[in-house]
Amino acid sequence: MANLGAPGKTAGDITDELLTFNVENMQNNAKIIYYSRTFMSIVGGVIAGILGFTGLTGFLFYFLVMAITSVGLASKASFSVHSYFDGWNKIIFDGFLGGLLSFVLFWTYPYDVTLLIFIKTICRGL
Repeated sequence: MANLGAPGKTAGDITDELLTFNVENMQNNAKIIYYSRTFMSIVGGVIAGILGFTGLTGFLFYFLVMAITSVGLASKASFSVHSYFDGWNKIIFDGFLGGLLSFVLFWTYPYDVTLLIFIKTICRGL
C-alpha cells in the first residue's frame, strides 16, 4: 500500500474525507448572493442619491457598499466559505456588475428628486 500523505491512511479513508456538494443548495446559495447584492445596490443607490454624491464619490460609495455586503455574506457563512460555495470568488465577485446597474438607476432618481426639492425650497424663499 502506498503512503497517501499521512501515516495510517488508506485510499478508502481519503475518499471518505472528500467534500461533496449538493447542487440544489449551491444554486440556492448563488441566488441568495445575487439577491443580496441587488438589494444592497438599490439601498446604496438611494442613500447615495439622497446624500447628493456625484461622480467618483458615488462609485466609491458603491464599492464600499459591495465590500460591506461581501463581509456580511462571509460572516453569515461563518467565514467557512468552502462549506457553502465553490470559493471566495463567489462571495466577492458574483453579481458585482449587475448590482452596479441597479445602483446607478436608484442613485440618479433620488438625487434628482432631492435636487428638485432643494431648488423649490430656495425659490420659495426668494
